[in-house]
Amino acid sequence: MPPEVRQSNLRTSIPFCLPSFRILSFCVVLLALTTANVYSQEPVNDDDIVRVSTDLLLFPVRIKDKKGQPVSGLTQNDLSVKDPDHVTSGLYFLPGADHVALLFALDRSGSLRQIIAQQREAALALFGRFSDRSSIAIQTFAERPNLVAPFQKGTDAASSAFRFAPAINQHTAIFDAAAAALKTFESLPPNRSERRIVILISDGLDNASSTNPKDVIDAAIEKRISFYVIHLPLFAPSDGHLAVRPPSKGFRDLGEKTGGKYFLVGDVKTALLPDKSNDLTPVFKAIEDDLRSQYLLGFYMNEASRDGRRHNFSLSLVPPGIEYSVGARGYSRTQKFLVQVPKGNPQ
Repeated sequence: MPPEVRQSNLRTSIPFCLPSFRILSFCVVLLALTTANVYSQEPVNDDDIVRVSTDLLLFPVRIKDKKGQPVSGLTQNDLSVKDPDHVTSGLYFLPGADHVALLFALDRSGSLRQIIAQQREAALALFGRFSDRSSIAIQTFAERPNLVAPFQKGTDAASSAFRFAPAINQHTAIFDAAAAALKTFESLPPNRSERRIVILISDGLDNASSTNPKDVIDAAIEKRISFYVIHLPLFAPSDGHLAVRPPSKGFRDLGEKTGGKYFLVGDVKTALLPDKSNDLTPVFKAIEDDLRSQYLLGFYMNEASRDGRRHNFSLSLVPPGIEYSVGARGYSRTQKFLVQVPKGNPQ
């Protein structure tokens, strides 16, 4: 089974925000807390702060039941806000997987071409399970990225794009390709309710990128684009045994730090059983389930929040037996938030 994404510590920053209807000239500082006494016991670090310039603070959240299954059909009536200072004026809450822009970034390494081509039907089936408002694009890469099928709602071009020639005697630039994938989304019109996803399939070995992995991750967070990284490992002798070759630094972080997930497909035991180790259908199903557990949660901030003081509020789920997480944080029925807007800034 693919490993679960590691959860961050309590004091991590919320790494997502979306554009609002109205841009303000001040900077909102938002800090999410998972327990009531964290703020009083620990100092606030710069790494715990997300600075945005909007009057709508919007985040992807994951919601699950006691069995870990996604929960669908929730509405604002299933949320309860406690706002003693009355700094919020409303909520924004929509299913996060109804409208998806999905880009497949495919490694053209000779060892992966056939494996990836065999996953075409499973990959297109994943896209087909989202609404007809969704769109799909295909990028391949070796030393350079190549957008072979721009975003469109149909799958004809995407289907053909899964058949490509292998890259012979070329290096691989995974992080350059990831950066190019982010730029591809710039061709789409702004859409607050759209989830933007990159499914990157590679052996994880980068030997040609000029792009720093952290820069790609930071850009993905800023653009609210999540990477789901599928690692098809290579194997090599190690201390007399066959072992997975570790991926390049930052490869796994693409999934774990951008709101997506990282999947390692296969191990030494299945290395000689390609029919089992190379079937990505369970991975695509896990990605679908993860996306369907996500909603877009937002808070509209009002005049009362703009007094320069720190204001606490919280949001709880009303139905029993379900929990939610914000970004990479742990699951809880209630999440606490702290917002501060500098006093005297004009609207």
